[in-house]
Amino acid sequence: MPDLVSSIRERYLKTLDTISAAARKSNRSPESVRLVVVTKTQPLDVVKAVIEAGAKILGENYAEEAVEKILALKSQSSSFQSAVEWHMIGHVQSRKAQLAAEHFALFHSLDSLKLAQRVDRFAAQFGRRLPVLLEFNVGGEAGKHGWSASDESRWPDLLTDVNAIAALPNLEVRGLMTMPPLSMDPETARVYFRRLRRLRDFLAKRAPQAEWGELSMGTSSDYAAAVEEGATLVRVGQAILGPRPGYGD
Repeated sequence: MPDLVSSIRERYLKTLDTISAAARKSNRSPESVRLVVVTKTQPLDVVKAVIEAGAKILGENYAEEAVEKILALKSQSSSFQSAVEWHMIGHVQSRKAQLAAEHFALFHSLDSLKLAQRVDRFAAQFGRRLPVLLEFNVGGEAGKHGWSASDESRWPDLLTDVNAIAALPNLEVRGLMTMPPLSMDPETARVYFRRLRRLRDFLAKRAPQAEWGELSMGTSSDYAAAVEEGATLVRVGQAILGPRPGYGD
């Protein structure tokens, strides 16, 4: 366990250094960017090591798997639970909306009005006002979750849903999230990061009743470019934890 913590800490700090350098390159404060360590499919001992290594935010893609980890850590030690906040970063099925509403500090991947309305109802039951990000598909990929936003001429059509979500009493819109088309070349992703930033600016002018400060974009292969293009949240897993179990290299 000490060796695992040490190796994760080394990569975690290296990632923070890369984020800081990218932020300064774009004349931003490094403190304006938060690192979400993605622990999906990782076993509980790795999650514990991540927390001991200094991680402050953990991101999970699967609601049920995440809640199992959250509850297991809480039962073992309250210090583990209080040391980090948990973010939901993956697609949430409507039937699992209750889990998203109850257990997470920020929901990055809100991808439909129907889901928003359902999460809002559950948040009310838990007496919460849940911070959320709206997920947009800026790459035009079929099968990707989120509102279609690759065609900028169609952006005005998004306002009906955006305004409806912003009016929900138990959700708090904080910004946008995207997952661009997969590429190992970070330069390829820049066009999508820039498009999301332009979309954020477009919505901020037309829906000022919401907050639009957050941009969740960038993963292990392209997070430095994402920071240079305005990311305030980057979601990094393999660059810190190595390959996910069962996924090989």
